[in-house]
Amino acid sequence: MHSGMKGDMDMNASDLATLRMLTIRERRGEMVSPHDVATHLRISTASTTKLIDRLVASGHLERRKHPSDGRSRVVVLTDKSRREFFEHFGVHLGAMRETADQYDDAQLSTVAAFMEQLTEAITTDD
Repeated sequence: MHSGMKGDMDMNASDLATLRMLTIRERRGEMVSPHDVATHLRISTASTTKLIDRLVASGHLERRKHPSDGRSRVVVLTDKSRREFFEHFGVHLGAMRETADQYDDAQLSTVAAFMEQLTEAITTDD
């Protein structure tokens, strides 16, 4: 799914992962700092700066002052980014919802527990 979106949106995997993270956190009402992006992607601050610069230049992100700490910056999605991301991801999201609707809550809970355990098993801290 990401590979099709990468080509359609002319982005690399880190760009898409950043947009996805920002989309999720925006829906939760959470602000995202450049440091949050670096931590999420496990990349250096220099690489994060380049990534954000690229997404700002393409019109997908904006840098803004943190609302309560004027010394800090946050990154936010632009309307263009939201529109393009959901345009490409929306079809897949609908298909995923249709598939999930075929299972009851107990079955989905089992699948979710399995996925969490699998993720923990293959995730390394180094």
